Amino acid sequence: MSTPLTRIATRLARSSDRNAWTMTARTLYADASAASERMATSRGDSNGAASNARRLDESANANSSATRDEGARAPVDATSAAKTGTKSASSGRKLGEKFSKEVVDDIYRGSFRSQTGVSLKYMLDFGAQPIHRQLMVSAQFLHNELPVRLAHRVAELENLPFGLSDMAQVLDVRDWYVESFRELRSFPPIENMEDEEKFTNILKRIMYRHENVVPMIARAVLELKEQLEAQRPKESQRPATARRGGTYATTDLNEFPEVHQFLDGFYMSRIGMRMLIGQHVALHDPPKDGYIGLICTSLSPLEVARDAIADARAICMREYGDAPEVELFGEEGFTFAYVPGHLHQMLFELVKNSLRAVSDKYADSDVTPPPIRIVIAEGAEDVTIKVSDEGGGIRRSGLAKIWTYLYSTARSPLKDMDADSAGPVVLAGYGYGLPLSRLYARYFGGDLQVLSMENYGTDAYLHLNRLGNMAEPLP
Repeated sequence: MSTPLTRIATRLARSSDRNAWTMTARTLYADASAASERMATSRGDSNGAASNARRLDESANANSSATRDEGARAPVDATSAAKTGTKSASSGRKLGEKFSKEVVDDIYRGSFRSQTGVSLKYMLDFGAQPIHRQLMVSAQFLHNELPVRLAHRVAELENLPFGLSDMAQVLDVRDWYVESFRELRSFPPIENMEDEEKFTNILKRIMYRHENVVPMIARAVLELKEQLEAQRPKESQRPATARRGGTYATTDLNEFPEVHQFLDGFYMSRIGMRMLIGQHVALHDPPKDGYIGLICTSLSPLEVARDAIADARAICMREYGDAPEVELFGEEGFTFAYVPGHLHQMLFELVKNSLRAVSDKYADSDVTPPPIRIVIAEGAEDVTIKVSDEGGGIRRSGLAKIWTYLYSTARSPLKDMDADSAGPVVLAGYGYGLPLSRLYARYFGGDLQVLSMENYGTDAYLHLNRLGNMAEPLP
């Protein structure tokens, strides 16, 4: 069912009056707030869209007050604080207290604009044009598209459930996104190659600024889980009416679908932005045979699999002192167009999980561990890669949890991270490997599925869309 906020955006999007988009964010959200409050009052729902709209309008009100009192302050880049491990100024700071009213209004106008997804095939076809034309068109597209995507994420970060929006790590990430939005919006139209070169330097700064987004959000979610665990009463103290997913829920994020949906959408958007920026920056590199930017036009999945196996076994050797063998099956001459970095990320995670499962199962056994088997199959639409192990499998009741962020059977290394850490490269415990791998697969129209036989082993099926005709699944 659509909310009043959604209907307002839809009417504006369909309106032939383009001047409607010049309306300030405060007016938009004030209208949405009034409509949402009426609906919430009639339904008795005080936690619905009205609260979101009120929060956004509060930011505008706080912003207006701050502007009157102190003038339109220039935003402060939050990157340096995070890179040096400095904590945020204070938990719960509002958007309007940090950035000028013009920037906040511009963000929320941008959050009502539609995002434009692109496909792998489009990127390949686009690469066939002369290089100068590539760079100019790519820069102009990113100049218009990236602020819209950033605005969507900032609006989302302002309205997270369970107090996530007020956590220091989330506030830092929000400030990074706002600073990047401000830089892009303040850059003039790109009309020549000199403008394009300056714009590319801004994109590089943005890539660096957002480098630590994944561990920062992960630490905030981990902190939320710990807070919920501390607040959860003991079993004997729970009322008879307590329900799963309610006030007395466990710390399993499967029982908090709002958090899981946010993380899926947020990280999918991050994958998309980094792909677009990385592709543009890579077009500046010297030409490389078989490559268009980050995309390899004749990628051998066997070669990528061999690299991923070597990397995963090296980590297993470091952790366990030994590593099970991995058998690889597939056609040597088969190639297709794909992003090597994405495929390596997914295969590395799957092989790493299988190595750990087998190593744990046979840690105290004199029996030689059975090998992990990887089979690569070429289909008309998909390239499917199966990773099979005999590591004991997963209970059927626990299969849903493997797609839950921060779920892991190993100790989480997030507690040991400094603020400037980009994330540990460990065998297990991070809890993001499988969910992120599935997002990477889905980004270009593929998928990742896991089937398991308890007390035997697990099969993971990685499907990659070889046609490249699926546009980004933007949140």
